[in-house]
Amino acid sequence: MSFVYSARSRAIEPFHVMALLQRANELQAAGHDVIHLEIGEPDFTTAEPVIAAAHAALDAGATAYTPALGLPQLREAIAGFYQQRYGLSLDPQRVVVTPGGSGALLLASALLVDPGKHWLLADPGYPCNRHFLRVVEGGAQLVPVGPDTRYQLTADLVERYWDADCVGALVASPANPTGTVLGRDDLAGLGRAVQERRGVLLVDEIYHGLTYGLDAPSVLEVDDKAFVLNSFSKYFGMTGWRLGWLVAPESAVPELEKLAQNLFISAPTMAQHAALACFTPAALEIFEQRRAEFAARRDYLLPALRELGFKIEVEPQGAFYLYADISAFGGDSFEFCRYFLEEQHVAFTPGVDFGRHRSAEHVRFAYTQPVPRLQQAVERIAAGLAKWRTRHAD
Repeated sequence: MSFVYSARSRAIEPFHVMALLQRANELQAAGHDVIHLEIGEPDFTTAEPVIAAAHAALDAGATAYTPALGLPQLREAIAGFYQQRYGLSLDPQRVVVTPGGSGALLLASALLVDPGKHWLLADPGYPCNRHFLRVVEGGAQLVPVGPDTRYQLTADLVERYWDADCVGALVASPANPTGTVLGRDDLAGLGRAVQERRGVLLVDEIYHGLTYGLDAPSVLEVDDKAFVLNSFSKYFGMTGWRLGWLVAPESAVPELEKLAQNLFISAPTMAQHAALACFTPAALEIFEQRRAEFAARRDYLLPALRELGFKIEVEPQGAFYLYADISAFGGDSFEFCRYFLEEQHVAFTPGVDFGRHRSAEHVRFAYTQPVPRLQQAVERIAAGLAKWRTRHAD
């Protein structure tokens, strides 16, 4: 029996890296040692204080639904974190706890985008952003960006690409796949440019905390009308717990509550109780140790790849990615990734997953492995490049 699937479903592209991941897992099952640098997931397990808090909540029978906006004590803890980390006095009533950062993006998309309207998004960028917009019958205006703007939207680009159907702009800092960070002046300029056009600025701050040599400012430091998307997945290491949050203007919260009630009732209860421990001194000490480890990995892999001939013009200041130009080697990014997976058993992500602008000329490395494994990966890539160059010689 055949079915007619919706146009929105057909329009959403799959993650191309998932085909590579499936093949990597097949190679691994066959006994090969595959080094995984393709998936954007920290290799650390959830911190022990968080696990202990979950056990305690389970033992106490805390298994019922929570309010749609989240546990009041968690909303208060998140607001307190903004005071501690950014010096911001944030009303807990503005915090909406969601099922992952994806839940926050779903709520924001449903709230702010009518059919036929769109947001400005940087290209390259995280692909799910445009797909969520398609689900709510909106769209994404992809703006080509490069090293000259640190792969970020700017106020000038907003002015250039804004049109009558544009209702907002979504940026990420630190960004996936490039790891670049927006400063206070950048965020303030974007906020002004969007507000002048009666639009909304949304900032994905999911990789906040994972920055190196600087602390990323929150957009709320310079623009209190912006929407903020965040998650417990990256800095807090709770990927599988599926927990995030959205900070919104106070006037938007009743509408967001109504949407949350209908779309997912509430975020996972056990994850919310566990997340309360994320803000304890013991847990924060663990997270900061892990941040230092990610910094060491970046500081090894960045020069090592450049030495091999990968072009990385902008040094990433956050997240755990390197977005590398492979045009000097010839071929396209998917073929390049497939070759190194099959020949050298090193998995990384083709640029086609992150947009259209020069995507065939880029790949993304996730430094979510310890330095010794990164060293092994570099050795294998170096060995494979000679054969690759011979294959693609003019």
